[in-house]
Amino acid sequence: MSLRAAVVTVSDRSSRGERADTSGPAAVAALREGGFDCDDAVVVPDGADSVEQTLRSIVATGAALIVTTGGTGLSPRDQTPEGTARVIEREVPGIAEELRRLGVTQKPAAMLSRGLAGAAGATLIVNLPGSSAAVRSGMPVILSVAAHVADQLSGGDH
Repeated sequence: MSLRAAVVTVSDRSSRGERADTSGPAAVAALREGGFDCDDAVVVPDGADSVEQTLRSIVATGAALIVTTGGTGLSPRDQTPEGTARVIEREVPGIAEELRRLGVTQKPAAMLSRGLAGAAGATLIVNLPGSSAAVRSGMPVILSVAAHVADQLSGGDH
């Protein structure tokens, strides 16, 4: 049985239909290729409340993994980390640190990402920047530990 995952694209413009979402579909494709059962990306507007509500509803479905794209920068509406922080119960800083470390090797501005990673119940939540390039470089990091994390969060041994 494959693990269930979800992707949430956080973008005012994409949620209004003003810009096509490219990062969400890239994350979905990587998850499916990695063996996860994953529906198409959900697109929501920027803001902590929007992110929190969406994450809570997906966690309630029992998804093992949620990947968000977008809203991790410094713009006033970039509040994905704030919304995520309201949902996660335990941070997993090593994932976010590795995503930034790897990102900086490709683009120095990656050090500005404020993305978080953490557990909410039996769900791992990871924030990625909204660019397709950041998703393509970050998904292998997430996939390298996701099944192990899912096993641990569901009571498996180390």
